[in-house]
Amino acid sequence: MQEEIEEKTVRLAVTGTRMSINGIMAGIRLYMRHRANKKLENIDSHIQGKQTIDELIKQNQGVTSMEIGDKGIKTFERIAKKYGVDFAVIKDKNQNPPVYTAFFKARDTDALEAVMNEYGAKMVKKEQRPSVREKLKRMVQKVKSQPKKTRTKKKEHVR
Repeated sequence: MQEEIEEKTVRLAVTGTRMSINGIMAGIRLYMRHRANKKLENIDSHIQGKQTIDELIKQNQGVTSMEIGDKGIKTFERIAKKYGVDFAVIKDKNQNPPVYTAFFKARDTDALEAVMNEYGAKMVKKEQRPSVREKLKRMVQKVKSQPKKTRTKKKEHVR
């Protein structure tokens, strides 16, 4: 009698555990399927900001290009992202110093104009700003030109 009760209790515990495990596994499968569907939706959505030239051309909206100097590429990218412009930057390694070419969608001309105005203003401001090294050299020269202070030591006799 006691053995039957113990056996039924163990069987009930095993069955309950199996059902719990199966329920958890089904939930995990459902979640994984949901994540895979979301990932596919994200792939189909439009890529914005910096991208490869191939991705830009695949969007079939026409491409315009503009040369940018070798300085201030990161500044340009920051400003372009700020205005939501789709662009691709390619480095021309044949020239020395290297020249960067930025490709844009043809429909982004208004935003592109704003980007170029802000970029140009920042680059002019950067050029006008004096170099820290030059400031340091001037300060060193100024200190060297000043006469050195002569120190006199006086001891007072204290009683």
